[in-house]
Amino acid sequence: MSDLQKYINKRKTRDSKFAKEFDSGYEHFKIGIILRQARKEAGLTQEELAARLHTKKSAISRIENHAEDIKLSTLEKFAQAIGKHLRLEVA
Repeated sequence: MSDLQKYINKRKTRDSKFAKEFDSGYEHFKIGIILRQARKEAGLTQEELAARLHTKKSAISRIENHAEDIKLSTLEKFAQAIGKHLRLEVA
């Protein structure tokens, strides 16, 4: 079982609202988790990433926890700030 799946199962257990709305919000949630994992793999805290993006830690937290309205330009800046490239795929 992947780390993502473990996290999902744990969160479903402790948060009934999350469990109920999981399917409809899964894609947005997944984006936030991917961003958080990428930031951590880059060895950055939210504060450090915020400094690189000239924003506040709360903005990084919002991106990682509520990615449903994130702009493509914000995703590109996030990726660049952690030393990655953004790749978008339509399947």
